[in-house]
Amino acid sequence: MISHSDTAGKRRTRLIIIIIIELIVLLICVGILLMSRSKKEGDSKKLAGNKGEAELSSATELTVAEVTTGEPTTEEPTTEDPQVIYERAVDERAEEILNSMSMEEKLYQLFIVTPEQLTGAPIVTQAGDATKSALETQPVGGIIYFAQNIVSRDQCVEMIENTKSYAKYGLFISVDEEGGRVARVGSNPAMGTTAFPPMAEITALEDADRDKEAYKVGNTLGTELQEIGFNLDYAPVADVNSNPNNPVIGNRSFSSDPEIAADMTAAAVHGFEDSGMLSCIKHFPGHGDTATDSHYGAAASYKTMEELEACEFLPFQAGIEAGVPCAMVGHISLPNVTGDSTPATLSQEIVTGMLREQLGYEGLIITDSMKMQAVSSYYSSGEASVKAIQAGIDCILMPGDLSGAVQGLQTALDNGELTEDEINEHVLRILKTKIRYGIIDLEDQDITEEDQDSVVED
Repeated sequence: MISHSDTAGKRRTRLIIIIIIELIVLLICVGILLMSRSKKEGDSKKLAGNKGEAELSSATELTVAEVTTGEPTTEEPTTEDPQVIYERAVDERAEEILNSMSMEEKLYQLFIVTPEQLTGAPIVTQAGDATKSALETQPVGGIIYFAQNIVSRDQCVEMIENTKSYAKYGLFISVDEEGGRVARVGSNPAMGTTAFPPMAEITALEDADRDKEAYKVGNTLGTELQEIGFNLDYAPVADVNSNPNNPVIGNRSFSSDPEIAADMTAAAVHGFEDSGMLSCIKHFPGHGDTATDSHYGAAASYKTMEELEACEFLPFQAGIEAGVPCAMVGHISLPNVTGDSTPATLSQEIVTGMLREQLGYEGLIITDSMKMQAVSSYYSSGEASVKAIQAGIDCILMPGDLSGAVQGLQTALDNGELTEDEINEHVLRILKTKIRYGIIDLEDQDITEEDQDSVVED
């Protein structure tokens, strides 16, 4: 029979053994903890450098969690937003290219011209040595093609491929393809693309179908034009057809109702964006209310700012909110707002004050053709180009005289009318747009394919 005292003795023995084991475990934990703290101190000293003993001590002290758990705490690793990583890579790449460019190259980058303006040939339907030589001496930012350049699908594809291969900094390969009566590609059956009716005809559909159709127009145009080699379409038209006597917009506009025009403009922009094509809303501040055509003379809208905000600006704001990458400014004056007859393309109050600041637009701003008489009848190519850049324009489309326009900018730089910082700002915006849309490769950057995929999905 076991006595009570024997049982108590055994219990005390077991308790002592347990205490000894726990002490051993605690000593082991303390040893691990001290080793961890020593390592952290070494790492902190390497990182902290001369930040001071107090800061180093704070970085290496044991936390409550370490004492409680017996394990060193580790912070959750921070994953940087893929969009931030991507945009930083774009910025770095654009800066790298900008820093490699001569001032002459920067100035030419501001222009988008026809192949005839570039080469001096009467009609261009192919790209060979003349195009290559011209791009070497006049490295423009882009080319715009018209129906006369587009003969057949194979011819057009080859012409564009060759032209792209000659460019040092990548080219905007652009076209006016709205659907309806403005269809440089779709009007040619040999091109095998979809021919769309005027945009105004879509307004006859119900609301849901109407927006769906506007999206389809943008997505189809973007997809089909890219297959040929284009990367920029001057569409959709964001003008509200508010003046029935307007001679230039008419059924090119989605609607005379600004709300409907706004919804459909946004839907079309989304369609283009999903296809990967650069789209361009036009013609800010709104060409739908003018009584004249800026192709043939001065055009003005006599609306007040309040009227513009309630009508003309709505589709442009919708396009901006939809993420449109480009906006075209028309040669329309706003005498009841600005107090003068300066065309919008040359007006800082309109380009910078209204489009950039009031509407908050951060994308690329392009002029309408500078050969149009609303500008060319009153300003030389050099004078108009300087005023456009001063107004806040990024890309000048089709100057009447390319060499005269470039020389005008250089003269303005020499006499202080323009600064190199101003030119750099516009060229950087052009380069970043080209990089984002794959016109210039994003190379030599520490960015993974997963990061790029995440940005595309966003």
